[in-house]
Amino acid sequence: MKEIVVISGKGGTGKTSIVSSLAALGPKKVLADCDVDAADLHLVLHPQIKEKHDFISGEKATIDPELCIECGECREKCRFGAISDNFKVLPEHCEGCGVCAYVCPADAVKMSPSHCGYLYVSDTRFGPMVHASLGIGEENSGKLVTTVRKKAAELAREYGYELVLVDGSPGIGCPVIASLTNADLAVIVVEPTISAEHDMRRVHELTQHFNIQCLVILNKADINVSISERIKDYCHKAEIPVLGTLPYDIKFTRAQIEGKSVVEFDPHGLGKEIEKIWQKMMSF
Repeated sequence: MKEIVVISGKGGTGKTSIVSSLAALGPKKVLADCDVDAADLHLVLHPQIKEKHDFISGEKATIDPELCIECGECREKCRFGAISDNFKVLPEHCEGCGVCAYVCPADAVKMSPSHCGYLYVSDTRFGPMVHASLGIGEENSGKLVTTVRKKAAELAREYGYELVLVDGSPGIGCPVIASLTNADLAVIVVEPTISAEHDMRRVHELTQHFNIQCLVILNKADINVSISERIKDYCHKAEIPVLGTLPYDIKFTRAQIEGKSVVEFDPHGLGKEIEKIWQKMMSF
């Protein structure tokens, strides 16, 4: 089974539009949306949810008012300002470190598992999909990404599918590291802007750290030809194969508005170009 992760150094490069189009092509596969902080693949794929699971990670503190003697030890020792003046825990500030429970002389503080979001297993017109939603302000998105990938791999083995296609997280932080770990192939979607070029280099260094084969798709290539050439030159020198270049085209936006992949919306234009990218990607 091969796992291909599509990533970008920054958001807004068209990564999800390209992932949804790649999802429309090729053999049977399991899809995984690991952009859990800003998931939007579902807007195009319209998943029909079959399973919904709680995502529990870390702990949160609560104070029993019947036991609390209001000594102030917890509030004084809490580094995150999570204890209010009337000795209630502010969940949005609580980091679950447990110091308040440790210092409480009355055993009034209880640490409980924290509900951070949900994991979904769904059907889409392009195959089964695993996706997630993270609660507002919740952390542990890297752990949720890992959970999504594990579930997608389980489904692939269960169905006997040979491919897991992952919509990875943008950036180079914890979620994208969780997206890449032990992946077989990383495809970077980049646009010709200074920030995207810079972030592409950083995410390429990240794939090198994990010793993962890296490929590039240059999107919106015609919005700045000189930076596009610079990106191609970087890829050539770094021996990164460029799978293809796509122009800026309003059809990307129109496809999203209609809830379609670009391959479905423009099968004889952009769809053909993305099919070439797919065929080239499958050769690695």
